[in-house]
Amino acid sequence: MAEVNHSTVSEFVLLGLCDSWELQIFFFILILVLYLVIVLGNTFIVILVITDSHLHSPMYFLLANLSFVDLLLSSVTTPKMITDLLKENKTISFGGCMCQILFVHFVGGGEMVLLVAMAYDRYVAICKPLHYTSIMSQRRCIWLVMISWAIGFIHSLSQLVVILELPFCGPRVVNSFFCDIPLVIELACIDSYSLGILMNSDSGVLAMTCFILLLVSYTYILLTVFHYSKGGASKALSTCTAHIMVVVLFFGPCIFIYVWPLNITSVDKFLAVFYSVITPLLNPAIYTLRNKEMKVSLRRFKSQYVNSRWNL
Repeated sequence: MAEVNHSTVSEFVLLGLCDSWELQIFFFILILVLYLVIVLGNTFIVILVITDSHLHSPMYFLLANLSFVDLLLSSVTTPKMITDLLKENKTISFGGCMCQILFVHFVGGGEMVLLVAMAYDRYVAICKPLHYTSIMSQRRCIWLVMISWAIGFIHSLSQLVVILELPFCGPRVVNSFFCDIPLVIELACIDSYSLGILMNSDSGVLAMTCFILLLVSYTYILLTVFHYSKGGASKALSTCTAHIMVVVLFFGPCIFIYVWPLNITSVDKFLAVFYSVITPLLNPAIYTLRNKEMKVSLRRFKSQYVNSRWNL
């Protein structure tokens, strides 16, 4: 990578979350616990959807994929952040930095499109219930997931190709705990202001497009339910509320980081931690605690596996 990039920089220095050693120990314990919960929680949802035949439906197929994506998204940056909290010198190789950029935008872009696919599933289920099984077939669900991965990959690759062509010959300090595009572009040995705006616009357009599509979709769903079926409004509202909460939690930090014109380092770091750790943690909690079928499946799993093993 360094040869292709004509770069003399072999590694970057990460400043991390803070300078205080006491705070770093606190963050190490806190984020380690949160990451373990993310891994266990999202993995458990995937296993639950696969093993429980009552959850073999398009909605839960997409939910299992969302949990898998959340697990990957958190794992791109969080493990290194945790280990770096115990190090005085925090460095990352040039190739490792490029890999972080690639996978953060690959998985993040894919999740944006996947959330749109989940909104489409709810639209068909609520607005066209008689045609739901024919429209949301297994083949279509697989295609929706594949399209989300494809768009995420194309988006990330387009970003990475541009960055690999930049000359890095001097500054190498990244004021964050991971390599993010705006911060890395600033280190290039060229006037990167216009390029930075272009790259942020690329990410911002994808985020804003998906966010607007989601807002329009859920607004139309809720208006349709309230207009035609007052009796079913509460159930639809509960389902859509859970989805909307996930959308706001996921897109809020993304839009602020890549669309907001002001660059406030402390705020950006907080939003990056929120995006990497808190959102993947809240997603499974929101869906499992607010979903009746998931709670029933949890009790079924407990009675079938946990209690039976305890009795043995």
